[in-house]
Amino acid sequence: MPQGLAQLDPPPDLVDRAYSALRDAISEGTLAPGQRLTQEEIAAKLAVSRQPVLQALRLLKADRFVEDAPGRGVQVAPLDARWIEEVYAVRSALDAQAARLAARRVAARRAADTRRPAPAVAAAAPVIEPRLIETGRKAARGRSVYAMIEADLAFHNAIYAAAANPLLAQTAQQHWRHIRRAMGAVLQTSSLRASVWDEHEAIARAIESGDAEAAAQLMLAHGDRAALHLARRLEAEPPAT
Repeated sequence: MPQGLAQLDPPPDLVDRAYSALRDAISEGTLAPGQRLTQEEIAAKLAVSRQPVLQALRLLKADRFVEDAPGRGVQVAPLDARWIEEVYAVRSALDAQAARLAARRVAARRAADTRRPAPAVAAAAPVIEPRLIETGRKAARGRSVYAMIEADLAFHNAIYAAAANPLLAQTAQQHWRHIRRAMGAVLQTSSLRASVWDEHEAIARAIESGDAEAAAQLMLAHGDRAALHLARRLEAEPPAT
């Protein structure tokens, strides 16, 4: 081997893809809490070498999705209700501020429109597109937890975009890794699926009406209900190991 050359790290996108695949499987419950994970089995399933899997597992461990297993290796970390409640508390505060800012921007836009000559005012597109609500309700009627999570994330991302504060979105995204898993646990039961989108629709209406405080309060209540539902579910029926 030529001197002065070191082994290259695996392509970052391959590590990211392995990380995302494992994170999604944990979030959806395909990989259950307590399930033991081996590099060889994961690499074979994902059709990659062991190196990107090793890197992905290290990232998942840092993000508290996996933990050291008794003896050797790693396992899927249990869902810690207290930790998830703390994550929800932070995310709810961020989301409430995003909803507040989005509604204020709608109100400011309408105030500006009233000062323009009528022919110059074009109909503004809704901040939260109705199709997002429709997609979410359709996902809630289905069986794919992944589709439900993606629809929920799309709704909240639309509010971050409407708030026009990139720091809010960037900070919130740091917590969505764990929110995805909490949502996966909650959405595996049907009792919350429809009500989640009823709450989303109410939040969207408050934003579109320009009522900043109503939008913020609805968002806070939305997060509180989700956290409480998850805590009760974990107390009553912890995810199977």
